[in-house]
Amino acid sequence: MKHTIDAQGKRLGRVASEAALFLRGKGSPRYTPNELPDASVEIENASKLSITEKKGGETVYRRYTGYPGGLKAMTLTEFISKKGHAELLRKVILGMLPRNRQRSRLIKRLTVKN
Repeated sequence: MKHTIDAQGKRLGRVASEAALFLRGKGSPRYTPNELPDASVEIENASKLSITEKKGGETVYRRYTGYPGGLKAMTLTEFISKKGHAELLRKVILGMLPRNRQRSRLIKRLTVKN
């Protein structure tokens, strides 16, 4: 089953949680936690998300390079300017999926269009 979400004017978390719900298959009456659902999600107008200036400056994404002193931090606005809205949505949705074997298979069924 293919789901389409229009992100124009919506908040980042609302769109991401809706997409994660559909990717897991929880909108289907045949939901089983241990089976991979046949659902795919397409998000349109990702560049028209509603992100406030306060959230853009306060939200920080961190990553660790693996070396001493290698903690890198990037604000939300820096992340968008460097990687784009599509990668931001993908990262947020990935964080909402369960951390198990299905996670990598589920995220492959997500397509984001600007």
